[in-house]
Amino acid sequence: MNLNQLTTFVTVITEGSMTAAGDKLLLTQPAVSQQIRNLEEDLGVHLLVRGVRQIKTTPQGELLYEQAKKIIQLAQNIEISIKTVGTDIKGYLRIGTLNSIGLQFITPVLNRFLRHYPKVKTKVEYDKGENLIRSYKKNNLDIIILPDLHKEFNLELEGTEKRFLLKEEMWLVSSNKSLDDQSEIEFRDICQMPFISMGNEYPGFANELRAMVEKEGITLDTVFESENVGTLKRAIESGIGWGFAPAHALKKQVRAGRLNRIHVKDFSYVVDLQYYHRNTPEIRSLANNFYQVLTAERG
Repeated sequence: MNLNQLTTFVTVITEGSMTAAGDKLLLTQPAVSQQIRNLEEDLGVHLLVRGVRQIKTTPQGELLYEQAKKIIQLAQNIEISIKTVGTDIKGYLRIGTLNSIGLQFITPVLNRFLRHYPKVKTKVEYDKGENLIRSYKKNNLDIIILPDLHKEFNLELEGTEKRFLLKEEMWLVSSNKSLDDQSEIEFRDICQMPFISMGNEYPGFANELRAMVEKEGITLDTVFESENVGTLKRAIESGIGWGFAPAHALKKQVRAGRLNRIHVKDFSYVVDLQYYHRNTPEIRSLANNFYQVLTAERG
């Protein structure tokens, strides 16, 4: 058993499939499967339940998953601590992102970042993408973490460094009590249940969704709309309808069985989350270090 195997195992669980884990780790699906098999052989137990559509852990696998996350985080903390020994970084960093991104990625990372850089002060702002871009242009933000600006908002930012953060799927989910074990549909069947909408949180996705609705000649019965991902999830869990949201915001509820992922056979959308920061001397170092902690947290 080694750290690479543990990282692969944890990634398979958090991403929901070996294929998705391979995409994130830049490994082929067979390579991921082999690492899981090697880990099971080393431990002498089965870690995953075979023959089910969604990734499901055995009791031993669930125990390993919880402990492996702690081991990986400890290793990341050690790496960051070693790399930053002797540095004296200080300053003020203003960060803006969407609510759905911030709750999952930024909030958990801030504590780690501030422990390693106690002389840095931070401000985090959650808002709509258009408002964050406007604030960034007015020099009120130093970093914005948003879906790719060219793809989603059809614009580029001058004097800005752009870094890839991760790819994220949009998932259609429902409450498990809403459907009779339905797990796959055609897009035209999306109108069979009331629809819960994210509004214009991801403009590129909203445009693709509208185009597909027009192509199929259907009408969505939108009964609820919210750009707050927590509110959106609670509405879906209540059983009043189904809706799309970023996979990172849903995986925990899908794993726990509180939400049911619905595969849409003829429709998919992937969001490229990007890290944008001002390319100035006073911001560059702070932004680089925050990016390092953020990507370490993502594994």
